[in-house]
Amino acid sequence: MTNGYPKRIRTITEFHQFRNLPKPEHPLISVVDYKDIKHSSEDNQISWVLDFYSISLKRTSNAKMRYGQQEYDFDEGIMFFLAPGQVFSVEVEKKSVQKHSGWILLVHPDFLWNTPLAKTIKKYEYFGYSVNEALFLSDKEETIVTGIMKNIRQEYHSNIDKFSQDIIISQIETLLNYSERFYHRQFITRKITNHKILSHLEEILTKYFNSDDLVVKGLPTVQHIADTLNVSPNYLSGLLKTLTGQSTQQHIHNRLIEKAKEKLSTSNLSVSEIAYELGFEHPQSFSKLFKRKTKLSPLEFRKSFN
Repeated sequence: MTNGYPKRIRTITEFHQFRNLPKPEHPLISVVDYKDIKHSSEDNQISWVLDFYSISLKRTSNAKMRYGQQEYDFDEGIMFFLAPGQVFSVEVEKKSVQKHSGWILLVHPDFLWNTPLAKTIKKYEYFGYSVNEALFLSDKEETIVTGIMKNIRQEYHSNIDKFSQDIIISQIETLLNYSERFYHRQFITRKITNHKILSHLEEILTKYFNSDDLVVKGLPTVQHIADTLNVSPNYLSGLLKTLTGQSTQQHIHNRLIEKAKEKLSTSNLSVSEIAYELGFEHPQSFSKLFKRKTKLSPLEFRKSFN
């Protein structure tokens, strides 16, 4: 960092200049071959912020990248997405020989201006949760992504005409849609990592519901759970929806109902007392949620159990 602040790169031309690359063919969009980028261990203490979108497919030896609260090495083919304004850093091992391969697509927001993608690009959640989960690609998927990157590069290297922007925008949308498909596949296939997250989620909920946090803080929020797991709320809910069919909020409520049933069946506490112990300010809110989840009121459940 410089004076405690990340180094900001405002334009694609500035990015090319900083990396000693030839001047970009187009000022608002560029596809860069990663083998042409030289990283130095002198950059290790610097954090960066780009004022444009960056979509990268990268294989790199002896380098790690950190953004959000995650760190990744690049021995495997990894794809990651940065929106304008996100902070990241790259750590390079000193005195190591760097071998890079892959592509990076840089798109300035002005290139998207007055196109539908200017608004719809915000629907792709991995620009938010990718800071916690990069995308691991199969060889086939990597070939698809590389092909789209090269198509974009070829288009703006050709003579620019009135069709050029629409064609490039279409290619970017195709790339984003494929990426969304691959992320969905990753939720399912990366079972070891995902199961660790699920296991950790259960541990967090168990600890929370067995502590005084319910009385003091109320029900845990989705944001609290996501922060504890070092993932974004959108990413966590997307993962849980794919793996379990339920959102994070539903998992919290399920654990709440389990705890409520336990208290209703093993104690003589009143419904109001149980509601307060479970973090509800108003017992009516507890009873309403319990009935919605179980089709029985708390008292009806207690009677049926006994």
